[in-house]
Amino acid sequence: MKKITSNLLFKVVLAIVLGIGIGLIIPEWAGRIFATFNSLFDQLLKFVIPLIIVGLIVPAIAKLGQAAGKLLLVTVLIAYGSTLFAGISAYFTSITVFPTMLENQITNTGSGIRESLAPYFTLEFPPIFDVMSALVFAFLIGVGLSRLQNSTLEKVAIDFELIITFIIEKIIVPLLPLFIFGIFLDMTYAGKVASILHVFIKIIGVIFIMHIALLLLQFLIAGAVSGKNAFKLLGTMMPAYFTALGTQSSAATIPVTLERAKIAGVREDIASFCIPLCATIHLAGSMLKIVSCVVALMLMQGMPIDLLPMLGFICMLGITMIAAPGVPGGAIMAAIGIIASMLGFDAENQALMISLYIAMDAFGTACNVTGDGAIAIILNSIFKPVTTVEQA
Repeated sequence: MKKITSNLLFKVVLAIVLGIGIGLIIPEWAGRIFATFNSLFDQLLKFVIPLIIVGLIVPAIAKLGQAAGKLLLVTVLIAYGSTLFAGISAYFTSITVFPTMLENQITNTGSGIRESLAPYFTLEFPPIFDVMSALVFAFLIGVGLSRLQNSTLEKVAIDFELIITFIIEKIIVPLLPLFIFGIFLDMTYAGKVASILHVFIKIIGVIFIMHIALLLLQFLIAGAVSGKNAFKLLGTMMPAYFTALGTQSSAATIPVTLERAKIAGVREDIASFCIPLCATIHLAGSMLKIVSCVVALMLMQGMPIDLLPMLGFICMLGITMIAAPGVPGGAIMAAIGIIASMLGFDAENQALMISLYIAMDAFGTACNVTGDGAIAIILNSIFKPVTTVEQA
């Protein structure tokens, strides 16, 4: 996992650098070759994303039904509540800070000196069903399977999950750098790239500050509930934070997160249940990052940003990404579906989202897993020592 994510980050950075460099000198006829690839890859993404949502979410929800009752319910509510809070706070922070920060880029980003490169040909292969249909279908089937024992359909869903994971890891993710290369090549050719890179630096800085603020708030709450020093608790969990920076994977960091949660005073039964579960369902750092990037890009494109549609988007995003953290590139691939369908992002903005997400992937993951420790501390205070996982 670490090798995959590290290589992907390197390839994406290399793709951006090469796209900018070659975009300055490439003749139109050659640029149109990459524009043709991007057109085809964009169609592939649109076709695969509903399948990704079904393939990842159905077995994830089905597996939740096999866990403990009351403890599971409370853990899911706290984790989802934390994720929603991160998204909503990121929205209000971004809508307050970014308009002034990006003032010059809002009108200049879309005005290139030349037309964008046109593909030589296009092919359309519409998805089997749209993103919202996939979400509803995945949720209903997943909930139904969670009530069944040893279901044949669940085994089919797990096999389908393996197929989707293979498609993501062996087809989509390897082709992403070439797609991003084509996008930055086109933006450079059209004269848009300078303002985009300037914006990237600003966005990443603001998101990093928001991550730190979110972690402080999570552990202040955990400290208040447990009666312990919040800053000591946060310090205890920092090895998990730095491990996640290196692995860029919530799943790969579970052993360290589990160990640090126990050192912070969380009982064995609570920690062993909560930490692996939250590695899948607690996505506060990722949510904060995606919502902030979405708002920034919408401001740059002059797109309308209304509160109610954004709240709906945040709620759906929290559900969509449930199963994705274990799959390299899966979180942003699942999120891109509703970003496109609910917010109207085109292929260029989708590529910018993917680039920003991967650039900050390590920090988002580190925020996620460190926050898992805060949730474990809260659960440890709610469920007294006499309560076991089996009784919960």
